[in-house]
Amino acid sequence: MKNYPEIIRWGIIGCGDVTERKSGPAYQKTEGFELYAVMRRDSEKAADYAQRHGVPKHYTDADALINDPEIDAIYIATPPDTHEFYALKVAEAGKPCCIEKPMAPSYSECVNICKAFEGKELPLFVAYYRRSLPRFLQVKKWMEEGKIGKVRHVNWHLSRTPSPVDISGEYNWRTDAEIARAGYFDDLASHGLDLFAFFFGDFKKVNGSSLNQQGLYTAKDAVVGSWVHESGVTGTGSWNFGSFEKDDSVTIIGSKGKIEFAIFDDVPLKLTTNDGVVEIEIEHPENIQLYHVKNMKEHLVGNLQHPSTGTSGAHTNWAMESMLGL
Repeated sequence: MKNYPEIIRWGIIGCGDVTERKSGPAYQKTEGFELYAVMRRDSEKAADYAQRHGVPKHYTDADALINDPEIDAIYIATPPDTHEFYALKVAEAGKPCCIEKPMAPSYSECVNICKAFEGKELPLFVAYYRRSLPRFLQVKKWMEEGKIGKVRHVNWHLSRTPSPVDISGEYNWRTDAEIARAGYFDDLASHGLDLFAFFFGDFKKVNGSSLNQQGLYTAKDAVVGSWVHESGVTGTGSWNFGSFEKDDSVTIIGSKGKIEFAIFDDVPLKLTTNDGVVEIEIEHPENIQLYHVKNMKEHLVGNLQHPSTGTSGAHTNWAMESMLGL
């Protein structure tokens, strides 16, 4: 275990929307971490972010930030198509890294990233923060306590109506097949599938189909899938981003009960058994990546193994790629 400084200084590459509230402030609120520099190609936006968030340094050149001797670790928060490009530079610089999800557009790119960090014996994390959130840890706890008996099956349905941006035809990198082949599936479904791997173990076999039903953009907008986990738990899912309604519903079925919850929607957890129904509301933190970031600190100082690493993030990419049938 490498000895890191008492205060680990982080730099962010790509200080866009996700870093405003979800992640950036979490680095500032974590004892032993400091958000010390940010990079964005637009100098005015980089300077504005640094000023508003009290960040000492800002850059327009990623290489300058990565190789700044005052920066100890890097968080890559750019669109997925540049994750591998920047990650390999971070590995070469010999610094720990956290990469936004999905880890990269393809599984092969994820493998390249993992090999680079493993070769340098560097910590690599992926921002699948749901593995660290109390709401989902409660679901895991119910299963580990045997509340629903032997877990048999999980099903997730996620649907969204087309957004005004989708309908307008305005450019959106999230639905550009060159950046995210399956559009919102890559961006959103990755969260839930990664969580299922956390709950039930690695995916053993994955099948599925994907297509573009609406013709509003180049990426896929409808996906169906089925899978089996190494534990023997089976799974099914459907994701449609041209539906008439918004829906986000997960059901975990066991031999003695079931658990119902949502991946994104703010709804109570529901446990149903022969003894009745229990509902629990667990709020997310103001900065939703807070526990994920705190766990990175504990990992770096040797207190625990972080639940979301490059290896687990790459496995999620493998499952998604297998499901898309591409």
